[in-house]
Amino acid sequence: MDIEKIRTLIALMEESELVNLEISSDDEHISLTRHYDAPAPTMMAAPTVGAAPIAAEAKSATKAGSVETSPMVGVFYSAPSPNDPPFVKVGQKVQAGDTLGIIEAMKIMNPLEATQSGIVDEILVNNSDVVQFGQPVIRYKA
Repeated sequence: MDIEKIRTLIALMEESELVNLEISSDDEHISLTRHYDAPAPTMMAAPTVGAAPIAAEAKSATKAGSVETSPMVGVFYSAPSPNDPPFVKVGQKVQAGDTLGIIEAMKIMNPLEATQSGIVDEILVNNSDVVQFGQPVIRYKA
């Protein structure tokens, strides 16, 4: 495996702001994944339609408490249907395994379940927002 080829692929990922890259040939298979702890400064500086959730992420990054992150890319829904109440509200106590929301990916509704028990301190995304893999969705009180 050529290390220069891997370095070139990493540089390509950074330039294109790609999160995942997978390349296969007959004799090689390379899979690269980038993980972010906080939004990239270039993403915060670019004014876009989705700038509000990024600003919310930056604000929430300074608060204490653990977070639930999105396990996939998709659309976040806070309730089972538009006429139903949301799964969780700020201040609500949740148990591990409780449904926090739904993430729609490829027309499949995937429940976002709590991985721990706690009290919801902040909901970091809005209903119908597109979420990315690893993006914080719910923050628990510290």
